[in-house]
Amino acid sequence: MKKESKTCPPAIIKKEFERLTVELSWKSSQIEGNTYSLIDTEILIKENKEAEGHKKEEAVMILNHKKALEYIIGNRNEFKNLTLRKIEDIHGLIVDGLSVAKGLRKKAVGITGTKYRPLDNEYQIREMMEKTVDVVNKKLDDPFSKAIFTMLMISYIQPFEDGNKRTSRILGNAILLAGNACPLSYRSVNEADYKKAAILFYEQNSARFFKELFIEQFKFAVGNYFLA
Repeated sequence: MKKESKTCPPAIIKKEFERLTVELSWKSSQIEGNTYSLIDTEILIKENKEAEGHKKEEAVMILNHKKALEYIIGNRNEFKNLTLRKIEDIHGLIVDGLSVAKGLRKKAVGITGTKYRPLDNEYQIREMMEKTVDVVNKKLDDPFSKAIFTMLMISYIQPFEDGNKRTSRILGNAILLAGNACPLSYRSVNEADYKKAAILFYEQNSARFFKELFIEQFKFAVGNYFLA
């Protein structure tokens, strides 16, 4: 486990969080179809300058990642225990200004690339989310198991109208940070592999490929961030 708060001076930690924020905001948005380049993302985040030839919504999506990351970094101890409200708060930051309803969805959704259909009943969705929170808090001991389980279940349940996978990636990092583990940027992940891992869980309830992907990204993060 990477103990970045103990191995790096505060100035290095601040700089590395800034770098990770740029790279995660770029890659997480790219996975969802955002066309900003890494350089354009860095300029947007650091100078608040939008790239020409791109939709306003793409800039909003990226800046929402920045806001959500700042929130979990500043409140890392809050995620030692999970609540549905905390998950909804992160989702609210992720979809702010994107014409997406906040809170648990009240209608059916479909997922591109799979025949799997998530629950379409608001009360069943709430029940499943509460069970997920209960498992994370009471049955899982380490931040890695908690992060992987939470990310997979949010992606599987699809509790929100949109922004589920973005929310899951931020929430996974919130859980890692609460456990004093290095957060992930997903910079080196292949978008097709990420989507394949999610679809395998949807259709076969197999978490193996997603776990392998998560481990690879954790190794990448440990080898590239918070190095004194």
